[in-house]
Amino acid sequence: MKPTTPAFPKTPPNLFLTGFMGTGKSSLARILAERWKRPLLDTDYLIEQYVRMPVRNFFEKNGEAAFRDLERRCIEEWVPANNTIVACGGGLVIPDGMVELLKSKGITVCLFASVETILRRTAHTTHRPLLQAENPEERIRELLARREKIYMRAGAGILTDGRTFPEIADRIERIYLGELARRAKEAVA
Repeated sequence: MKPTTPAFPKTPPNLFLTGFMGTGKSSLARILAERWKRPLLDTDYLIEQYVRMPVRNFFEKNGEAAFRDLERRCIEEWVPANNTIVACGGGLVIPDGMVELLKSKGITVCLFASVETILRRTAHTTHRPLLQAENPEERIRELLARREKIYMRAGAGILTDGRTFPEIADRIERIYLGELARRAKEAVA
């Protein structure tokens, strides 16, 4: 049975999907954008179009700090005020103020997966500059340990291990609608 599009406000807030690489952000953003008939943006893709090179090449040439600056600019300037599904790069929420910036521009859901799942999902990719290491599993563990507290406060969290993307999309939808209801209640209080 195909899911129906929920009744949204006339100008629904953006949905930002955050979390570590390999947790399913891009795939789930595509599913929800199609389901909800909304525009889809992927921050890595937007940046690649702007700099006219792959993220990996930009990282190598300019460093992580320059890339994080572009991610902030992407959210501040290139993402519409509402009605958009945004798949965020895995480290986008890490710099100071980014969690708050996302929350000011929409509803944020953070996706999680085990190290084993992330390793399996990213094993055959070469476009993830932070995983170009001698021991990718060790690098994933190191990055997750540093980022975990920030991911935990980025938004409602969903573990993606052992679930299908349609199941996870349903869960994201329930979280989003719950947050809309909470905001509506606060607005009339």
